[in-house]
Amino acid sequence: MNVFIGLIIPFIGTTLGAMCVFLVKNKLNDKVQKSLLGFASGVMVAASVWSLLIPSLDMASEMGMLSFIPACVGFMLGILFLLGMDMLVPHLHAGSDKPEGPKKSLKKTTMLILAVTIHNIPEGMAVGVVFAGMMANNTGITLAGAMALSIGIAIQNFPEGAIISLPLVSAGNTKKKSFVYGMLSGIVEPIAAAITIMLTGIILPLLPYLLSFAAGAMIYVVVEELLPESVEGEHSNITTIGFALGFMIMMILDVALG
Repeated sequence: MNVFIGLIIPFIGTTLGAMCVFLVKNKLNDKVQKSLLGFASGVMVAASVWSLLIPSLDMASEMGMLSFIPACVGFMLGILFLLGMDMLVPHLHAGSDKPEGPKKSLKKTTMLILAVTIHNIPEGMAVGVVFAGMMANNTGITLAGAMALSIGIAIQNFPEGAIISLPLVSAGNTKKKSFVYGMLSGIVEPIAAAITIMLTGIILPLLPYLLSFAAGAMIYVVVEELLPESVEGEHSNITTIGFALGFMIMMILDVALG
């Protein structure tokens, strides 16, 4: 039951963020959006280090491996996986009119949702692999630590849910439909988490690689998408402040609960 709750918490964060379509007229204030993107970036970077890479190094060392090998291999594979997804899946980022990936005649709404879905996969994997580590013996990952990551991902999913749902309204969808689309964009997270748990259960030695894989994929999202989007337009230090707050909150969650 604890595992199920942990997997659902990030989805709840996305759902609550998507509800902003009923509270905000058309779009978020630019400074608010920049601060939220920075905040989400800080959460993901801190989660990648404390919840994923450090446990990967510790676990590999306890398994008798050279600890840096699974961390480096998994990290790079995570980067390459998201790079491949960006190249192979047609998608459109909020605030942009230029689609990425192969040219397909898809609706703008569909491509906006695909962009968020791509980014949600590594977050779901991160939650799944940490709970898989918690369920395995002698990994050093506690239930509190796994829940800390789940809560941290949910916190950063809140602005993500808002940022995807509001442009859908601007694209001509009703608020109700935009909310549903925004909410469903987060359903990939518990699905990816469940698949990761099943995969880890089959081959336990993969766990250090999967931890660092999720870290690499999350860092890719931060560097490739979140931070560039957060600094578009007029220069502002609000992104940096948001990043620092997100990083500290995730670090405190992980250290205090882990």
